[in-house]
Amino acid sequence: MHHQSDDFNFTVAARITVFQAAARSLFWAFLPILGFPPEMITLLLMIHGTYPFFTHTQLVGKLGFLEYFLVTPSHHRVHHSSNPEYLDKNYGDVLIIWDKMFGTFKKEETKAVYGLTSPLKSSSFLWQHFHFLMEMAVAFKRAGTLKEKWRVIFGKPDDIDPRIRPMLERKLSKQKPPSANSPGLQNYIVIQTILSLVLLFFAILLEHYLTTMQLTCIGLFIILSLITTGAMLEQKRWIFFLEIGRLSMLGLLLWQYYPNVYTAYTIILILSVLVLFFKSIGRQYNRYLYG
Repeated sequence: MHHQSDDFNFTVAARITVFQAAARSLFWAFLPILGFPPEMITLLLMIHGTYPFFTHTQLVGKLGFLEYFLVTPSHHRVHHSSNPEYLDKNYGDVLIIWDKMFGTFKKEETKAVYGLTSPLKSSSFLWQHFHFLMEMAVAFKRAGTLKEKWRVIFGKPDDIDPRIRPMLERKLSKQKPPSANSPGLQNYIVIQTILSLVLLFFAILLEHYLTTMQLTCIGLFIILSLITTGAMLEQKRWIFFLEIGRLSMLGLLLWQYYPNVYTAYTIILILSVLVLFFKSIGRQYNRYLYG
């Protein structure tokens, strides 16, 4: 599949990843039924899961005769690059022979350039994750026949008019280009990112010991943090609303660990002050972040 002037290769890769994950699950699920011992399957899964740590690097060059049959870092750099000649190449995980058999192999000849072929013009977490669904919705609405609507949903990403995205970006992004990020903003983003990663780590580690409500609070806090980070990078002025939401999640999480009247009063007091003095605190907050 050849992609045109947009980053639809990212969407194709995402679709292929979903199908690959489903196929792998079915493959591994049938092996015990066919008589393969669990120890062998476990060992292969460990190798299969560990091997990608080796291929995702720029530090390792060509590996001689191994390049003929294994997926090497050189081969996998091609897979992740946005060079036009490298698009849709080297899908293999461990063995490169499959790409050579099905015509998707490409040798690394020029330096790989990473990223999307056409970068998104927004740092918004929501736009980055849902822009293609919105583009599909617009294309579906514009489609005149049932066949065209079918192609929007089940066809190639190339079937989506590439002019739709710039139109949506102009319509949804009305703010002036942001100025240089202040040190305060950069430090704040680093701190909140570290906090989100720590919460995510402990949520995964202690999942079986946490209640549904606790996991929900942690999950909502992380999602709001991701949205807030994107909005900060675009220097949006409305993010103080999200900060109140994040503090509410932290307060609710704290109350679940210390469910007493003093904890409840403290949380309510802090949130009440933020709401009552929303404008003045919000101005100080924006001034600190954006200068």
